[in-house]
This record gives sequence, C-alpha cells and structure tokens, in this order.
Amino acid sequence: EVDFWIIPIIQGFVQIEELVVNYSESSDDDKSSPETPPQESTCVDDIHPTFLVALISRRSRHRAGMRYKRRGVDKNGNVANYVETEQLIHVHNHTLSFIQTRGSVPVFWSQVGYRYNPRPRLDKSENETVSCFRAHFEEQLKNYKKQVIINLVDQTGREKIIGDAYLKQVLLYNNANLTYVSFDFHEHW
Repeated sequence: EVDFWIIPIIQGFVQIEELVVNYSESSDDDKSSPETPPQESTCVDDIHPTFLVALISRRSRHRAGMRYKRRGVDKNGNVANYVETEQLIHVHNHTLSFIQTRGSVPVFWSQVGYRYNPRPRLDKSENETVSCFRAHFEEQLKNYKKQVIINLVDQTGREKIIGDAYLKQVLLYNNANLTYVSFDFHEHW
C-alpha cells in the first residue's frame, strides 16, 4: 500500500540525444575555414539518418562517500564510489550497449588526512581481503560474465602499495573470466 509514496530514483546521470551523421565530399580544411560558404549536407542513410545515443551512469548506494574519506572494499564486497556507466546507441531498430564500471580498488585500504594526495595505506592483510575481493568479483561476473580490469593507480609512486595488493588478489582469485591490465597515466603524461 505504500508504493504510491515511494519514488524510484537513481544517483547518477542520464542524457539522451538524437544525432545525425552527415557526409560531405569537402576536406576537413574546407569545413573549418570561416570563408567556406555553408553547404547542404548529404546524409549517409536517407532512410534512417538519425542515431539515438544515451548515456546512463548509476552510482551505487553502497559505500558512497567523499574522496579520501571512503576507499577500498567492505566486508560484503562493495567497493567505494562504484559507478556503472552504460552507453546505448539505437539505429535501424537495433540497440547496441557498452557498459563500463569503476570503483575503488577492492582491497581494504584508506587515505588519512585532508592534505592533497595523502599517502594510502593497507588496513587489512592479504588473507583478510581474499573473501571480500572474491565477493566483489563474483557479483561482477554474475552481472557481466567477463570483466577487463584496468588498474589506473600509479605503479611506481605512493600508490604502488595499492596496485601491488590489487594484482596479488587478482592472481589469488585466478579466474579465467577476468583480464587484468595495468595502465599507468604517469608513463603517458
């Protein structure tokens, strides 16, 4: 009897746009010149010239929090600041979907203090982390079947301790449906 009073909401973002792909024989230089007179665009597909594109981000209610205050995984396998972002493209009665998730590294860790970039620390041992790490990825694999993990932490600086703990947990979990990739932004800066 209370359904009337409950409003389902998401903490996140939704945007839906209709896009038209136009084709023109002119070069990119001609298009960017202010002196070029506007030309009538020829659409690639005259039957269905539009694409419907949607971007939906949903933030989990579990372990939501402020940066530097909420990190790592909890005893149930929920990671801090977890977000699922889905990109949808609808064209010719077909819908394509790509889902990307992100969240804190699923080990027990924290950063204490408010100064810029406080040093991270591990809060529990490798053995204490195994079951929670496993719970996190069992839920991920149940939802998405396969996962490509892209570890974005600094592999040589102060975050190295977190990156090493993450890799160790992936190796201990040893699941063929997980692919682990380490990408250090500092190397590509």
